[in-house]
Amino acid sequence: MGSRHVLFVMNTSPVTRAIVIVNTEGLHARPADMLARAALKYRSRIEVRCRNERVDAKSTLNLLVLGATQGTELTIEAIGDDAEEAVDALVALIAGGFAEEQHPANEQK
Repeated sequence: MGSRHVLFVMNTSPVTRAIVIVNTEGLHARPADMLARAALKYRSRIEVRCRNERVDAKSTLNLLVLGATQGTELTIEAIGDDAEEAVDALVALIAGGFAEEQHPANEQK
C-alpha cells in the first residue's frame, strides 16, 4: 500500500511595499498594537523593516523597538498565500494614521 503525499505550494515571492508613518505621535504603543493585531489576522509571515532593523509584524513589542516616528519610512514584507491582502491592510492602516488624527484631544468646538 503506497502512501499519498500532498504537496502544498506556498507563494514564495515576497510582497513588499514602503509606507511613511504619518501620524504625529509615530508608532507608539496603541498604533503598534493595532498593527500587530491586524497582522495576526493573516497566515503569511509578515515583517516590518525600518532603517537596518527587521521585526515580526505580529509582535507589538518588536514593533515598538523600531522607534518609528512621524516621517519614518517602513517597509512591509509578507510571504504566504494571503500576503498581498495582508500588506494592503497594514499599509492602509499606517497610511490612515491609525485613525489618530480624526479625533484630536484638544479639538475646539
